[in-house]
Amino acid sequence: MPYADLHVHTTRSDGILELEAVPAVARRADVDVVALTDHDRLQPIDHPVVERDGVTIVHGIELRVETEGGMRVDLLGYGVDPTKADALEAETERIQRDRRERGQAIVDAVEDRLSVNLGLDVDTGFGRPHIARAIADHPDSGYDYEGAFDHLIGNDGPCFVPRDVCSFDRGRQILTDAAAVVSLAHPLRYPDPEAALELTAQLDAVERPYPYGGAVDLTPVDAAIERHDLLVTGGSDAHDEVLGKAGLSKGAYEALELPDPVV
Repeated sequence: MPYADLHVHTTRSDGILELEAVPAVARRADVDVVALTDHDRLQPIDHPVVERDGVTIVHGIELRVETEGGMRVDLLGYGVDPTKADALEAETERIQRDRRERGQAIVDAVEDRLSVNLGLDVDTGFGRPHIARAIADHPDSGYDYEGAFDHLIGNDGPCFVPRDVCSFDRGRQILTDAAAVVSLAHPLRYPDPEAALELTAQLDAVERPYPYGGAVDLTPVDAAIERHDLLVTGGSDAHDEVLGKAGLSKGAYEALELPDPVV
């Protein structure tokens, strides 16, 4: 198992893992360091890195941004210092307002299309996985979880509503001001990985270990690391309670030089 899983979601966004349960779940997975990287949400943690029940918890965030060419990518910020995060906090609050409005619009579109009542409360932390689970659980929907994304709420689906996200330049800047390390998440998941990897010239790091779901050629990622002298981050992108599917060795984590944990 990896020493550090630096891409984990909780119930603060679209994961099912409660914040208070993170140390116990990490210990069961033999993971020593966990970065909480909820979508567009800061954590209720007063320091960049803390220790909880023998587990190092990194205050992180995953922020969706859009390039000038219209490509949307995710940036990971690690070691967020709340005393330097005023601009980031303001942006996340704006995003959460938009997320709730967008979530309700998707729910309304699904319910109208399927003539069902999903019984969902659109509140803080709400995301499309919540809608997909509700669709799959509804006896009259006719779709399972994957089918909900594939045929209804995926990016090309009839019930999809796009998010209003900030620009790459602004997102990078507010993360740089607030966090110790800024990384490009899962670079091979984007429609144009080559263009996404070119963005790393303006970042500190790139996510290399990642559970892509099959064999992938990491040569382009390695080339970007060498070309731009990048640090490496990595994690499981866990939205469940299974940590350590991907991550960093102890040496790779220490190379990030994040602040020491506060007990």
